[in-house]
Amino acid sequence: MTGAQMIIEALKKERIEVIFGYPGGAVIDIYDELYKNPEIKHVLVRHEQGAAHAADGYARSTGKVGVVLVTSGPGSTNTVTGIATAYMDSIPIVVLTGQVPTKLIGNDAFQEVDTTGITRPITKHNFLIKRIEDLPKILKSAFYIASTGRPGPVVVDIPKDIQQAKGEFNYPDEIELRSYNPVYEPHVKQIEKAYSLLEQAERPVLLLGGGVISSGASPEAIKLAELLNLPVTMTLMGLGSFPGEHEQSLGMLGMHGTYYANMAVANCDVLLAVGARFDDRVTGKVDAFAPGAKIIHIDIDPTSIQKNVKVHVPIVADCKRALTRILEIVRRVKKPKRYWKERFKEWWEQIDIWRKRYPLSYKKDPNYIKPQFVIEKLYEFTKGEAIIATEVGQNQMWAAQYYKFKYPRTLITSGGLGTMGFGFPASIGAQIGNPDKLVIDVAGDGSIQMNIQELATAVEQKLPIKIIILNNGYLGMVRQWQGLFYGKRYSQVKFHILPDFVKLAEAYGAVGMKITRPEEVEPVLKKVLNMNSLVILDVHIASEENVFPMVPAGKSTTEMILV
Repeated sequence: MTGAQMIIEALKKERIEVIFGYPGGAVIDIYDELYKNPEIKHVLVRHEQGAAHAADGYARSTGKVGVVLVTSGPGSTNTVTGIATAYMDSIPIVVLTGQVPTKLIGNDAFQEVDTTGITRPITKHNFLIKRIEDLPKILKSAFYIASTGRPGPVVVDIPKDIQQAKGEFNYPDEIELRSYNPVYEPHVKQIEKAYSLLEQAERPVLLLGGGVISSGASPEAIKLAELLNLPVTMTLMGLGSFPGEHEQSLGMLGMHGTYYANMAVANCDVLLAVGARFDDRVTGKVDAFAPGAKIIHIDIDPTSIQKNVKVHVPIVADCKRALTRILEIVRRVKKPKRYWKERFKEWWEQIDIWRKRYPLSYKKDPNYIKPQFVIEKLYEFTKGEAIIATEVGQNQMWAAQYYKFKYPRTLITSGGLGTMGFGFPASIGAQIGNPDKLVIDVAGDGSIQMNIQELATAVEQKLPIKIIILNNGYLGMVRQWQGLFYGKRYSQVKFHILPDFVKLAEAYGAVGMKITRPEEVEPVLKKVLNMNSLVILDVHIASEENVFPMVPAGKSTTEMILV
């Protein structure tokens, strides 16, 4: 069969139900085969960056591999931001890119770029197909690499002549790669050391990151926390791995984390970190992070351990399997729940003091819509059952703080790269992957404009996504920094012209609504959430509202600006 036919057959064997793409000359043969195989759903985006983000949102919300198909040159370069976004957050996507014929590679042919060279630093692995005989095995390898170990994006660059060439389609059922062997099972001695530290602890904290969600380890994390009466905090990527409304949840830690989460981590004596990579937004000033704690770090990626903070008990393993092994010791030791309740009683009393002293709060004002109030009502009306995508900036942090995520895979956000324009196309992927769920994109007036063209995609696909724009007329987070640290010298952050989002929605065939007064929030939000169509709700919020708490850059996480 031809290379193009092999690609379609490989997608079928990998049980791929949907791909996100944009056609062009270098992939026209693959698109011709897609025409003959309508059982694979193709979502035609309006920009290749939108395809990458949509595949990413699909992967985050379903746990399946997202697939992108784009042409060569600008088609592939337009996916770069989306690939980097997935790479930073360890999201499994496979990006199939067209390439000029092999004889023309390196000749500056029309729509030629060095796709593998460009994407090498931002992919888990990438391939340039040079022989038709290699295509089936490489396609199998791409899906295997993307979805195993620490997940991540894989690019397969396929020249046009390879798509047209014919060869034997021998697609392996399983594959072994000599240089790639993820370690799933934890070392027994390390697990025993971890439990021993927990048993000796007086002030423990359980820190959950995105790896808990990737590995499906949320049930084990909840069980361990409840059995041992552990306080639980989460990174931005870990939100939803432990129920936000649970009495043991301290919410998010870090730059915009809760006061009590940051204080608990700063004062703990044992920190069990699971599937988190200790990035700078979590640690603040590294040498002041959990200074008195013995740190246990579970991660499937050995390069993430000892990278940013000193770790006392490193455990290279799948998070689910490692937590399962710790739970086995807990059950074997058979200490009753009341033992752990009594053991950490004073520690919980201290945490409750911090909770009462500085709860998450904001100043209400009858004249202005407060964004925190909007998110609180969003949580109340959806009962925490929605999938929430976010853009990046203040809107993202307000959503992380005030929406109490109950389940894994319900927060779809760009954590590591902080990609503006991510949320809306990601919500398209999430809605396609979860057709029966309510999907909401919490957006800013700056971010939403970066991929606004995907309104056409969403309307064409009949997706009832709700876009809640927290509109303050600024690039809000940059303005906040300029206001706090640069003497209110607001340089290039004020939008003097914004589109009429209501008319824009209507122009694309969606529903547009706008609210400007606090008393409108509840009735209009209820109405929007009950509509079975794509809706943009333009919410005009207090223009200079800030996100607090906030840890200034270079400061320790205990040096928070609270109001």
